[in-house]
Formats: sequence, C-alpha cells, structure tokens
Amino acid sequence: MKILVVEDDHSISEVVRKGLQAESHVVDTVDNGTDGSFMARTYEYDTIVLDHALPGKNGITICKDVRGCGKNTPILFLSVTGDSETKVQALDSGADDYMTKPFSLSELYSRIKAINRRHSPVMHTELVVHDLTLDPKTHQVFRNGRRVSLTGKEFSLLEYMMRNKSVVLSRTMIMEHVWTVDSDPFSNTVEAHIRNLRKKINISRKPDLIANIAGHGYIIDEPSRLAQYRR
Repeated sequence: MKILVVEDDHSISEVVRKGLQAESHVVDTVDNGTDGSFMARTYEYDTIVLDHALPGKNGITICKDVRGCGKNTPILFLSVTGDSETKVQALDSGADDYMTKPFSLSELYSRIKAINRRHSPVMHTELVVHDLTLDPKTHQVFRNGRRVSLTGKEFSLLEYMMRNKSVVLSRTMIMEHVWTVDSDPFSNTVEAHIRNLRKKINISRKPDLIANIAGHGYIIDEPSRLAQYRR
C-alpha cells in the first residue's frame, strides 16, 4: 500500500513512517495541513493517516477537502485530541477511524488493515499470475511452489504490477504508486528494480512473466499473452 502521513510532530511522523515501511509499505510524509490537503487530493493513496491539529489546514478541513473532491481514500485520524466532540466531527467529515495518542504501532497497523478491508476486500486476497503467487497478508511470494525472496521495494513493485495484471504500466505510473513523491524521476531506479525482479521470479528457467513494451512501460501477464509483445 501507499500511505500518506500528515503529522507535524517529526518524531511521531518518523516512527510511523519507519514502522509502515518495515511492513513493505510506501510512505509519504508531510508536516502541515496545506501541503497535506494538496497531496491527498492530487496523488493516489491507499490510506491517509491524519493528525487533527496542524499548521495551515486542520485535519477536519483536510478530510472535507478529500471527500469534497470525490476521493474515498480510507482516512485514519491519529491525534492527541481525544474529546468526543472532535471525534464526532472527524467521523462526520468522512474519516473512517480515530485513534488517540499515545498509540502502539501494532494497533495502528491493525486499524489500517481493518479500514482497507472494509473499503476494498480484494486488497487482501492472494494474487496469481500463471504459477506466481503473492500473499499480501503474509508478504510471501512463490513461483511454482518455491519461495521467492524479495526486498521490500521489490515486493511493493510486484504487488502493484500483479494487481494490474494485463495492463501496460508506464514508468510514471509505477513511480507514483511504488516510490515516494520526493524520489528522483530521472533516475534508473524503476528499470533497475524491474531487472532484479525478473531475475528473481524467473527461477529454474521459468517463462518470463514481465515484458518491457518499448515506449510504453511494463506489463505482467500469462506467458502465452506476452508472446504477442515479442513478435
């Protein structure tokens, strides 16, 4: 998943970012409400973790901004403010859940998974392309029953591609969904990760499942369907 954390306390933001990255998620962080509202409305995220009291726009306003532009991205408030009135305002403005600080990372992660299950149950089902399987719940990948060991970024890349099986994904689309917004768009990081991923999943001379469509991007699909791109 790609997650936006809007939190002005740097120490809390870093704890959340590192904790979620350890679970193989891509995390963008921002420390004010004005930028947070812009990013939440401009980019595609699977979840937004949102503080209430922020410089610029507060969390309630950001939540209304997001819902007002038609986005139904799951939003979890994470705030030191625990009074009932603020919680009701947050939920009425479109938030899906509300946690108060201090908090445990394990509970935060469980709640993120819970609101995503409610929004998109398919996010947690096993993904399959030919004899390649990926389990989002256990973070395990198998090719023909044999375990494939991937880095966190490789796992996120493969998961994104498998969720979009048979779709040609441009380099820009991959960067926006698998890398943070501050990543260098001119680096060869996408190409390098695709190359390493192909090496790892093409074990025991198995047929290639990823194709490079010159000038367009990358696609993952059944070997029989990829044949058309190699003619």
